[in-house]
Amino acid sequence: MKLPPDAFWAMTPRELAAALRAHRRPAAAEPLERGAFDLLMHRFPDHNGGPDGRDNRYQ
Repeated sequence: MKLPPDAFWAMTPRELAAALRAHRRPAAAEPLERGAFDLLMHRFPDHNGGPDGRDNRYQ
């Protein structure tokens, strides 16, 4: 926070908590639920989808 010691020690607990919240990194996003993950996998498959529906990249 780069506060001088006298300013830091003069803070109330509420002021310190507010200052710490302001300097926190943003919270990570919540993980996807299985249904949302399945929908993304369906919409954006990891294969070329050849005529037989199989991934033909490495044949």
